[in-house]
Amino acid sequence: MAPAEHDELDFYPAFCFKASPTHFAWVKMMATDVHRLKRRSEFGDQSVFFYQNHPIRFVSVAGIIIARTEYQRLTILTLDDSSGATVDIVVHKAETPAPDSSVSAPGQPPPSARPNGSSIQSQWATTHVAATDRVSAVNIASLVPGSVAQIKGTLSTYRSRVQLQLERMFLVRDTSAEMRFLDQCCRFLVEVLAVPWRLTGEEIAQLRAEADDEEGKIEEEQARMKKRQRKRLEREEKDQRRIQKLWEHEERNREKEASVCKDAGVKVMREIQMRRKS
Repeated sequence: MAPAEHDELDFYPAFCFKASPTHFAWVKMMATDVHRLKRRSEFGDQSVFFYQNHPIRFVSVAGIIIARTEYQRLTILTLDDSSGATVDIVVHKAETPAPDSSVSAPGQPPPSARPNGSSIQSQWATTHVAATDRVSAVNIASLVPGSVAQIKGTLSTYRSRVQLQLERMFLVRDTSAEMRFLDQCCRFLVEVLAVPWRLTGEEIAQLRAEADDEEGKIEEEQARMKKRQRKRLEREEKDQRRIQKLWEHEERNREKEASVCKDAGVKVMREIQMRRKS
């Protein structure tokens, strides 16, 4: 079911997105519908795509992994859900220092002498991370060609082709689970995505007022943070001046004590010389 032409649709400002049934949801989609998602130039957030005028950031797909390609910093999975298209899943590898290929561990053959099979296994055992925070580990060792999985991810494009940046994954254990996912996709497509998103003037006004109120609260909080920071700096400067005065006072006392000790030393030396002369 192809979406209507964008020129016939109302695209609401970003402050309205929280009222959308899709913006904060994991939208279950088929690969063919993923490739129908489009960006809009008037929206600065490039992570937001649109199906008709529905704003979408998070997508969930399910199907069979038909290819897995390893790169230095990425693993690319290709998923086929039998919808007539495939979708690429980008999985980021954890950043680790590159090993010195010229140095082998004790008792190990040099890299050039190791069999290719072990290098493939070590590649697939690499630690992968979620796309958003690049910290949370994601184990995709089971995502090999032939496995069936449900993938949740954020959206991006590569050479004008929509792809998913993996956030979470689950293996689909049986055909029944796969068919349930397909049924949910079809229902959501018919009941939500195929129907243009509409807001009344009153709803837009209410959302605008809420956005202005939230913006005002943010500005107030920023003003409070600046005030607290200014007071902290003033306290630090006051403490610094107090410490400087204490140091100067102690330095003057040390100079006086040094002068007294010097005079006493001179007096003692004179007395010693006078005794020697007598």
